[in-house]
Amino acid sequence: MQVILLQDVEKLGLRGDVVDVARGYARNFLLPRRLAETATPARVAELRRVEAQRVRQEARSVEQAQEIAELLGKTVLRFEVKAGPTGSLFGSVTPSDVADELWRTRKVRVDRRKVAIDPIKRIGRYAIPIELFEDVRVEVKTLVVPEGGELPPEEELALLEAEEVQAAVVAEAQAEAEHAEAESAIAEVMAEEGPEAASGDETEAESAVQTSPEGESV
Repeated sequence: MQVILLQDVEKLGLRGDVVDVARGYARNFLLPRRLAETATPARVAELRRVEAQRVRQEARSVEQAQEIAELLGKTVLRFEVKAGPTGSLFGSVTPSDVADELWRTRKVRVDRRKVAIDPIKRIGRYAIPIELFEDVRVEVKTLVVPEGGELPPEEELALLEAEEVQAAVVAEAQAEAEHAEAESAIAEVMAEEGPEAASGDETEAESAVQTSPEGESV
């Protein structure tokens, strides 16, 4: 079925995209979480009208794009986000978020598909590449900071990320060890019950061969 994305969804599309998805995926995940809505003809038509209006507000010549690039080269975007103690975000900063913030702060319209980043999932300092026009690109400095706080130095950010990676490695190793231990316990139980089970099966087989349907020996 077709749905309209209400938010950027990693590996699926950006907000406003009309995408084909499995009906179960839409009903059980996208629609209940308000990540998408059903693509009715009326909503698709409205979406295309809004998109056409946005396109008219984007750079339409090399000269205009160069002027915008000069402005954005001096711009620093700032996103305050909820983050965990190791710097991981409770969510992400997406291309659509960047495009929206550029419009809000600079009244510059850029195609969110030309914001060349994967969703940002950690606090930090970023240089986000944006294509404004053919052969006209700019990198926009962007700060993703913890809500109500400030960014620590780069050395501390690197240490936090390393701690998170190490914790993930330890957790994965522990999970693998628990899985191996469970498999070993199952194997031991099967080994202990195996001979008795086999003996029982043989007895039943012999009984079936030696007894007629009327219960008489054959």
